[in-house]
Amino acid sequence: MISARPLRLTFAAVIVAGMLALSGCSPSGSPFTGSWGSTASGQPHLTITADGAFKGSDGCNDLAGTGTVSGDTYTFGPFASTLKACEGVNPWLSRAHTAKVSGDELVIYANGGQKVGTLPKN
Repeated sequence: MISARPLRLTFAAVIVAGMLALSGCSPSGSPFTGSWGSTASGQPHLTITADGAFKGSDGCNDLAGTGTVSGDTYTFGPFASTLKACEGVNPWLSRAHTAKVSGDELVIYANGGQKVGTLPKN
């Protein structure tokens, strides 16, 4: 006679796996997680962790905060930033509102959907 208990556990595992697949989440992590851009002086870069937190620089000012992932979009939450004036640096990353992964690049959009820049995956 087959026990119902192993069948229930198998069925539950199948349901959980299906829910993860439908939600866009996976045990291996989000496509946003990792380091983006160059850490060379004056270059924008970001590191996004599995919990949605990010830190980096617009090439002059440090940025830090937490964002959320919904489908294929990372939405930056409110973030703290230093306010140094740096001659010759375009602080476009400080305008980040959302981001999407396109191949090996993180494409950054301002509020309103205007593309403001890209960061290559490290």
